[in-house]
Formats: sequence, C-alpha cells, structure tokens
Amino acid sequence: QVQLVESGGGLVQAGGSLRLSCAASDLSFRRYGMGWFRQAPGKEREFVAGISWSDGSTSYADSVKGRFTISRDNAKNTVYLTINSLKFEDTAVYYCAATSAYGQRYAYWGQGTQVTVSS
Repeated sequence: QVQLVESGGGLVQAGGSLRLSCAASDLSFRRYGMGWFRQAPGKEREFVAGISWSDGSTSYADSVKGRFTISRDNAKNTVYLTINSLKFEDTAVYYCAATSAYGQRYAYWGQGTQVTVSS
C-alpha cells in the first residue's frame, strides 16, 4: 500500500506560479508511474499530467501544455507539479496518484491539495 501526501497548494493570484509536491511512503518509489489530477467544483476529476516509471517520459492534458511541468525525484520519493501562468480555471483540488508497481493504471491516491486562483 502506497501512501501519498500532497502539499504546496494555496491561494495564488492569476498569472502567478505554484509548485505542488507529493511525497510517497514506498521506498521503491521508482517502480511507480506518477500523475496529477484535478477536480474543480461541480466537475469530474480530470487528468492533468503523468510521468512514467520506466524512462521518465511525461504526458499532459492539452489544457495545461506549456504551463504545467511534472517531474520526479526518485531519491526523495517525491513527484512535483510546477504550474506557471495560473488561470482562474486552474482552481481545483489537485490529487497525486501512483500506478501499481511497473503498471499503468492509477491505483493509489492522495487526499488532495486545494489550489485557488484569484483574479
């Protein structure tokens, strides 16, 4: 069982930047693909970004390409999401997720961290 703890959310002005962190409890962190999802009020949870366990390749939702960057530090068991040029519509609860070991389907979820963008 992998436990994930997000941090770094908060209230930010539009145009600003933020870095979210997600720390994993499993010391074999490098075996897991990692991702970030978000859920805005009244909307379904959506995929934002992912990074593979194998070669560190990344993928992004079209709506965030060029503004969001996902990265991982296997030595610290942590995945990051750097968000630039924040928009009001980025307001959401951001969730960290991990796949099963060496897998592709997300099996573990964090509790989420709130990001609120003010105009």
